Amino acid sequence: MENQVLSFGEVLWDAFGDGKKAGGAPMNVARHLVQQGVNVAFASSVGMDNSGDGLVNFLQKSGLNSPLIQREDDLPTCEVTVQLDENNQATYVIPEPVSWDNIQTTAELTEAGKKASAIVYGSLACRKTATRETLLNLLDETPALKIFDVNLRPPHYTMSTIETLAARAHIVKMNEEEATLLIGGSSDSLRDQIIEFRSKYHNQTICVTRGERGAIVWHDHEFYESPGCPVKVSDSVGAGDAFLATFVAGILAKHPMQTIVDKACSVGAFVASQRGANPVYPSELLNSLAYL
Repeated sequence: MENQVLSFGEVLWDAFGDGKKAGGAPMNVARHLVQQGVNVAFASSVGMDNSGDGLVNFLQKSGLNSPLIQREDDLPTCEVTVQLDENNQATYVIPEPVSWDNIQTTAELTEAGKKASAIVYGSLACRKTATRETLLNLLDETPALKIFDVNLRPPHYTMSTIETLAARAHIVKMNEEEATLLIGGSSDSLRDQIIEFRSKYHNQTICVTRGERGAIVWHDHEFYESPGCPVKVSDSVGAGDAFLATFVAGILAKHPMQTIVDKACSVGAFVASQRGANPVYPSELLNSLAYL
């Protein structure tokens, strides 16, 4: 049976100073999986408003529209203000409540969860009880590989929610800043911090991205590192999502971990060199991913 990934969580408009682009980490991951030829379903909610109509049209063109995209009568579609600093690193102003704060359990969503080979989920969409409970019920009822994209957006999380989501996950992906915040501990060694995290949550795989310095992964009792691919950064939006999508595709294809980490870093670096979260892959990048 062909692998299918179910990506669950927020979809939104990222508003830059000169326009807006469709975004949201789970949607970005899904779009990158589509570019890499992976069968993917995307579950979210948008409002019954013009912004929601626009996102539905966008998802249709992206091959991601389905009964798993719910429409919310009482809450608006999310529009996020993206602010870039002098190093083109992004921060986000996220309104609440919005449509994806109220993703409901449906027959279609339950069935998609049961069919999925892997489920990718993050922390942002779980800031409110309704969506969080829908996700936890979904995770409890599926044998799929569970992949937690930590993706912290202060102040939209609590440590208790992060701990609950991490404890459900086979694979946890976070960036270095998030790792320092979540793991803490007395050691300055990132490897020691990762081992400490694993001893608490018993995950199979822990991945920490390090921006221009690549990534480090703990998997099957071994560490794997990639030094990264230096590029001129346009903006950092979506680079981690591209990394995660490539990582998931490689895991499902059962390829060697070192190869997976190196390829994921290269795709993340390409996205960082482009404006926005979902640039079209050039042919040479697609060719480099042929192993997937």
